[in-house]
Amino acid sequence: MEGKCSEGPAIGIDLGTTYSCVAVWLNDRVEIITNDQGNRTTPSYVAFTDTQRMTGDAAKNQAAANPTNTVFDAKRLIGRNFSDPCVLNDSMLWPFKVTAGPDDKPMIVVTYKSEEKHFYAEEISSMILTKMREIAENYLGSTVKNAVVTVPAYFNNSQRQATKDAGAIAGLNIMRMINEPTAAAIAYGLDKKSSIVGERNIFVFDLGGGTFDVSLLKITENVFEVKATAGDTHLGGEDFDNRLVNHFVLQFKRKNKKDISGNARALRRLRTACERGKRALSSTIDATIEVDCLCDGIDFSSTITRAKFEELNMDLFTQCLQTVEMCLKDAKMNKYDVHDVVIVGGSTRIPKVQQLLRNFFNGKDLCKDINPDEAVAFGAAVQAAVLSGQGNEKVNSLTLLDVTPLSLGVDVKGDLMSVVIPRNTIIPTKKEGGFTTCFDNQSSILLSIYEGERTIASENNLLGLFTLSGIPPALRHVPSVKVCFDIDTNGILKVTAVEKASGNENGIAITNVLGSLSEKEISRMIQDAEKFKVEDERRRKKALAKNDLEDHIYYMKKALKEKEISSKISPGEMGYMQNAITRVLLWLDGNQNAEAGELEHRKKELMNACTPIVWLKLVMMRMMV
Repeated sequence: MEGKCSEGPAIGIDLGTTYSCVAVWLNDRVEIITNDQGNRTTPSYVAFTDTQRMTGDAAKNQAAANPTNTVFDAKRLIGRNFSDPCVLNDSMLWPFKVTAGPDDKPMIVVTYKSEEKHFYAEEISSMILTKMREIAENYLGSTVKNAVVTVPAYFNNSQRQATKDAGAIAGLNIMRMINEPTAAAIAYGLDKKSSIVGERNIFVFDLGGGTFDVSLLKITENVFEVKATAGDTHLGGEDFDNRLVNHFVLQFKRKNKKDISGNARALRRLRTACERGKRALSSTIDATIEVDCLCDGIDFSSTITRAKFEELNMDLFTQCLQTVEMCLKDAKMNKYDVHDVVIVGGSTRIPKVQQLLRNFFNGKDLCKDINPDEAVAFGAAVQAAVLSGQGNEKVNSLTLLDVTPLSLGVDVKGDLMSVVIPRNTIIPTKKEGGFTTCFDNQSSILLSIYEGERTIASENNLLGLFTLSGIPPALRHVPSVKVCFDIDTNGILKVTAVEKASGNENGIAITNVLGSLSEKEISRMIQDAEKFKVEDERRRKKALAKNDLEDHIYYMKKALKEKEISSKISPGEMGYMQNAITRVLLWLDGNQNAEAGELEHRKKELMNACTPIVWLKLVMMRMMV
């Protein structure tokens, strides 16, 4: 449940398709937190090997050598069915395997410690959320339990609930989920607060690695009101990379008569080169794509011009502008009503995207003052500070009025969609619809809850269904049934139905149904995540103990070589200590995977072998490091 929370600092997490970012409100300002590599964003990658699990930079860095067990793009799977055309198409491009699990939920298949493992997208996302939490905890020096997590504005109910499940598996209390463009607008609004006078209409264009969202907000002092939102949960930088990869796969096939489309390692290396080339094209007019020994010892080198890149992706760029038009139409505004156009998301660095957007808004300058990679996490951290009561007067008075991205309604006779809550309704909200029976003496009604914009109910996304029973006998159309739709601040829905004459009532919380995870499954995944945590801690302790033992051997050998020490100990003592070092080194060579306790025991052996004067010297040497 959303509310103020005083259990330590609350953080803001931008859980991205390709990169994630974490921020916190500290010392009356937002701090973007760097990871252990010193980077302000972390790859949304998880890798599995014969010995360990890796997350973030470490996972991405070994992706080319271990493509089938390196998972990315989990955000493109979360909350979807395996039979979804988007999932089926993506599965053909990913080097890792995806299969249909229970209730048609996609499952990611990897080999971990020589065993085949199956993971839901929620589990992979939870591992990334855990990594972001650990980054924050290392920076803050305290435990983090509470977070605001962002989601694409156009995520449906299933995708939102699945993201919330991922937070639960990671052991995080998700205080609230907010839409990514809304978070970016908060970042922009705070940055420009002193210069915003009266009402200002802000259009946020958010094109990231895997998702695309636009939102139109009206900002009035401390009130951020979303007027409309639109988007595509399957459009972003990954799609632009795919176009480049396909282009060069065909080129390699023409030149070398070899098809690498089924070679996971070659595709991973080519994708990395294409991603690098795409970034270069944002500042240069051409880029070289080079991969040594791409396939069967054949080197690959080619050039891509910015014009060719734009040609390959022009239909996707045009698709973005169609979404912009739809958002303006839903908000009942035209482009001239927009005061500022704010661009966020790494893919907005593409010059053609900026040019098309600028032309659409009749030459209006685009606002690039906020960092496109960090703005969403920034806004999430502000919201986290407000909800936890840790902000200052600058942010505590902030009011956020978000909207539901899709229409919600009930299937009525003839497979028609009867909308109860239209899309772009401000949330939280509660609305009622009146329904009745179709037949004489009908004693029950099956209520099917849908979200979407199609007039035919079955063409929309089925969220859940329940039966209202105990309706008293009556002619058709006489019973009166009130159906109440209640959406919370996270955009998650509850539906209840009451028959007026009998007072009979039933309902459903659109959470753990129709392919979403059950409480039992979440509990199991939390335990699995805890096992990973225990294992990671064991590995950390083992690495520290090994480093400590190796350091001790180094300083002990160094101490024995110093004249002030060697002159004060007998040859017998010297030989005894050198033999002890040799024994431990031989043991270490044959026990590279020894546990922390064994390593610590070997260190004690060396300490016990030391004479007092050597022991003292060792202590002094290590204190000076």
